[in-house]
Amino acid sequence: MGMYTDELYFKPQLKVINDDQIHKLHMATLDVLERTGIKITHPEALELLASAGARVNGDRVKIPSFLVENAIRTAPSRIVLGKRTGERSVVLERDKSFFGPSLDCIDYMDPVTHTRSRFESHHVETTAALCDALPGFDWCMTIGMADDVPADIADRVVARNTMQFCEKPLVFCCKDTNSTRDIYEMALLLCGGKENFDAAPTIVHYSEPISPLVYYDPAVDKILYCSENGIPLINFPAPQACGSAPATFAGTIVQGSAESLSGLVIHQLKNPGAPFIYGAFTTIMDMRTSIFSYGAPELSLMTGALAQMAQHYGLPFFGTAGATDAKFCDAQAGAEAAFQTLSSAAIGSGLVHDCSSWMDHGNLVSPEFMVLVNDIVTSVKHYMQGIPVTEDTLALDVIHKVGPGGHYLSDPHTMANFKKVKYSDLFERMVYQNWESGGSKKMEQRLQELTLEKMKHRPQPLAEEVIRELDRMQSAWK
Repeated sequence: MGMYTDELYFKPQLKVINDDQIHKLHMATLDVLERTGIKITHPEALELLASAGARVNGDRVKIPSFLVENAIRTAPSRIVLGKRTGERSVVLERDKSFFGPSLDCIDYMDPVTHTRSRFESHHVETTAALCDALPGFDWCMTIGMADDVPADIADRVVARNTMQFCEKPLVFCCKDTNSTRDIYEMALLLCGGKENFDAAPTIVHYSEPISPLVYYDPAVDKILYCSENGIPLINFPAPQACGSAPATFAGTIVQGSAESLSGLVIHQLKNPGAPFIYGAFTTIMDMRTSIFSYGAPELSLMTGALAQMAQHYGLPFFGTAGATDAKFCDAQAGAEAAFQTLSSAAIGSGLVHDCSSWMDHGNLVSPEFMVLVNDIVTSVKHYMQGIPVTEDTLALDVIHKVGPGGHYLSDPHTMANFKKVKYSDLFERMVYQNWESGGSKKMEQRLQELTLEKMKHRPQPLAEEVIRELDRMQSAWK
C-alpha cells in the first residue's frame, strides 16, 4: 500500500484567455498609456511623472512602457492583511481568492418587513456584525452610505462603526485625504500601532480613476498618501462597455488595465515597493435599460481576463462577484451570484468584492442576500478544495473489507470522513413528507429565519478606553 502515501491535489481551474492573448492585451495596454495617455492635473503627480521620463503636455501625460514595467516589477506580488485582533487572515498572492461584501450602497432592505429605505448609520452595525458572523466572508467593506449622518463625516462614521462591529480586514472608500488619515489613525489604534499595522495591514483603501483615462486631484492625493504610509491601495476604474469604454470586451479590458496601471506608476514613483492592488470593474451598459449591469455574464468574463493579467504581472487583484441586478432575493439573484462566484474562484480573483450586498445594480443592501451569498461562497470554497488523493481517501482497504453487497454506514472510515461533506443551513434535502411535517418552509422563509438568527451575532466588544478614544476622534472630525 506504500504507493499511495503522497497526497495528490489539484485545484479546479478556469481560463478565459490564453498566453498569446495576455501578451497582446499587455502590448495594447502599453500602447494606450504611451500613445493616448491619461488626463491629470495634480501638481506633485505631474512632477513625479515628468521627472521619471513621462511626456507631459499640459494635463495630458503619456507614460512610456519602461515606466509601466518598472512599476510592475517594484510593486509587491504578495500582500498579507490582518484582523483587528492581529491575526494574519488574508494572503493575497497568485491565484488565491478571498471573498467580501460591497461598499457604498444607498438603500437597505429590511429582512423582517421587506421594505426598502435609505441606508443609515445604525444599519452599519447590522451589516458589519453580520459580515463578521458569516464564515464565507474573509474581509469586510464599508457597505452603505449612512444617509442620516452629515455628508462631510459620513465616510468616517461608517468606517469607524464597521471596524467596531467586525473584526475582519476592512476595505474602505472615502472622499479625500483627510478622511483617509482619520480612518488610518483609527486602524492604528485598534491594531496596536504602526509596527503591527505594517506587519499585517488591517485596512485597504479603494480609489477610482474616472473612465476613460482621467484622474481628479482628490483621488491622486489619496494614492500618494497611501503609498507614503504603506496603506494597501486598490486602484479600480469602472469602464462600461458601450458607454465609458469601447463596445468590445478586449477594448474594455485594455482601457481598464491602462487606467489601473497608470495609478500604479504614480504610486510606485512616490514609494517603490508600497502595496498596490490592480483591477477594474469591467461590465456593460445594458442597451435596453442603460444601466451599469452588475449581473451581466460579460462582467465575469472580463473580470476573469483581468485576473489572469494580474497573475501574469505578479500583482494582487481586486475582483468582482456575487452581485445581482435583481431587486429581491429571488431566482435571478441566486443564479447571478452563483455564476459569478464560481467563475471568480476557479480563475483566482484575489480580493473578490460584491459577494453579498450589491443588489439592484449597486444600489441596495440586503442582509438576506448576504446570508444567501455566504452559503454560495462556502459551497464554492468547498468545491475549490478539489479531490485530495491519498492512501486514506482512496479507501482501498475499506472497499476490500466491506466487499460486494455490504455497506459503509457503520464503518470507522465513514465516521472519520463524513463531516468533510458540505452541509447547508439554508438549502434543504429532505424527502417531501419530512419537509411537509417540518412546516413546509419554502426557501424564502428559511432564508429569512436564518438571516434573523445570524443578525444576533456581535464580535468581541472593544475595550471601554478604546471606545472613548474613538469617540474623541469622531468629535474632532469636520
